[in-house]
Amino acid sequence: MLYPQNNTCRRVTDLSGFWTLKPDPDDIGEKSAWNRGFAEGLIVGVPGSWNEQLAEAGLMNYVGKVWYQKNFFAPAVTGQERMILRFGAADFNARVWINGQYLGEHKGGFLPFEFDVTGIVTADKENKLIVCNDNMLDHDSIPQGLAEQDFLEFGKVRELTYPPTVFDFFAYGGLSRPVCLYTRPVTGLEQLKIVTRIKGGSGLLDVTAVCSEHPVQGELRLTLREQEQIILSTHTGMDTAQVRVVLEIPDCKFWSPEDPALYTLQLALYQKNELMDEYYLETGIREVTIDGDRLLLNGKPVFLKGFGKHEDFAVLGRGLSYPLIVKDFQLLKWIGANSFRTSHYPYAEEVLQLADRLGFLVIDEAPAVSLNFRYVSNRTLDQHKQLLTEMIRRDQNHPCVIAWSVANEPGIWGEPEAVAGQARQYWQEIFSHTKKLDPARPVTLPACAKWQFDDPVYALSDFISVNRYWGWYEIPGEPGRAGTFLRKELETLHKKYHKPVMLTEFGADTQEGAHATYPQMFTEEYQSALLQVYFETIAALPFMIGEHIWNFADFLTAQNHRRFIMNKKGVFTRQREPKSAAFAIRRYWSAG
Repeated sequence: MLYPQNNTCRRVTDLSGFWTLKPDPDDIGEKSAWNRGFAEGLIVGVPGSWNEQLAEAGLMNYVGKVWYQKNFFAPAVTGQERMILRFGAADFNARVWINGQYLGEHKGGFLPFEFDVTGIVTADKENKLIVCNDNMLDHDSIPQGLAEQDFLEFGKVRELTYPPTVFDFFAYGGLSRPVCLYTRPVTGLEQLKIVTRIKGGSGLLDVTAVCSEHPVQGELRLTLREQEQIILSTHTGMDTAQVRVVLEIPDCKFWSPEDPALYTLQLALYQKNELMDEYYLETGIREVTIDGDRLLLNGKPVFLKGFGKHEDFAVLGRGLSYPLIVKDFQLLKWIGANSFRTSHYPYAEEVLQLADRLGFLVIDEAPAVSLNFRYVSNRTLDQHKQLLTEMIRRDQNHPCVIAWSVANEPGIWGEPEAVAGQARQYWQEIFSHTKKLDPARPVTLPACAKWQFDDPVYALSDFISVNRYWGWYEIPGEPGRAGTFLRKELETLHKKYHKPVMLTEFGADTQEGAHATYPQMFTEEYQSALLQVYFETIAALPFMIGEHIWNFADFLTAQNHRRFIMNKKGVFTRQREPKSAAFAIRRYWSAG
């Protein structure tokens, strides 16, 4: 699935704007023929989560089905074109109709899906698009959903949230990313996969192109440009559905945070010298490897400085906002970060596009957060693999993506099943599946403290990722002792597994404006002091390859007694105002 673009062979029609939304708490929509249209409803902005937009209408904490409706006119297509309806994401499940005709469904949020609507969408009259969107999660879904009864049965009544979630971020619903129509040629490019390697001073660009119709009986012409200058061009016959070409770029400019050099690859498909399709793709040549205790980028050690983040902002929820993406990257550059993790789900494609251009290193994470293995089933495993496949196919061509994170903090409730044979087999299948899809990138999984040194994911990870909160959840209020416990734990992990280690989460909830002259939790001084202890501990350990603070900015959570509306571990507020720690981090990372 290629990202939609306008060029001489393709056209994009954006369907963003005001849609009509109708809640369906009693699940009567399909029986009442809402899939054919409905006359009344609420106005909602797309892309965007419905929750804060429609809080006054009672949808802030709503869990269940809603129906979206959009009337639109579509461009005409020729007999040599297909019309495709594409959703950037629907959190978490969607079923879709156009003009009363059922198109299909997609399970799982955060990732794009599309339908061929050629012959269903008409150009001579208004069309009606209906989406039944459901943000309900269950034991088999990714991310997993737990109900109130599960908390009771597990003896976790004090951890119960409203609405019930096992993860510590808000379970927004809605069409959070753009919806569009786009045309592509019947005979055209459908998939592209790029793998980059380094050979001395040359860069190797290994390109696999897949055509949407075969036999093609054509020619694929490839042109590589640096800005407006043509670096090289070549062509190959394409008489099968798939073709592979390796381009060698002499005196290559390698992509890195210091110099995010990008080339533009143009692929043009011809039949009998007639242009059938073309596609433009920005790409950077770089290579990521692990050598002993070092993470190497282009053969040189790299240390990851940055954050775990969330797609979260007031009113928008998880909805895509170009200005917000720009602002966040500006703050990342200002503070001295070079990387981030897409905790705890794949971010919008537009985020990765800008990371490519600005030179940020990204650990791309699947939405399998806080799996409880007491409830995991084969259906859970199947959906986990499906979403990993969709994520890797979507993001594999981005030079910014240097590693895959296949999940986050499984077994967080300490269930024995998390380290039993079933869990070990589960993770073996997940890691193997990921490696098969992309052998070129390291694979990891940030683990929590529940199983300390015996978590089965450590043996499978290419580098160990750990989330630790000494000085906060453990031995609270004592930053000095936190460093002692942290160092001992990290040294033990490295001694046991002999792999590089990264601290993927550490931090403290902080209320902006709260101050104290002594170590007092929730104050701005405490956050700064605790982070400094972690920095010093990490710097003293040569096997450490990175530090990602939790979190970049405060974010909304489900209601519970541990959170004052939000998780306040951000070094920026939800509105992106800096807390004191942001200035301390900037000084530390700038000095390093």
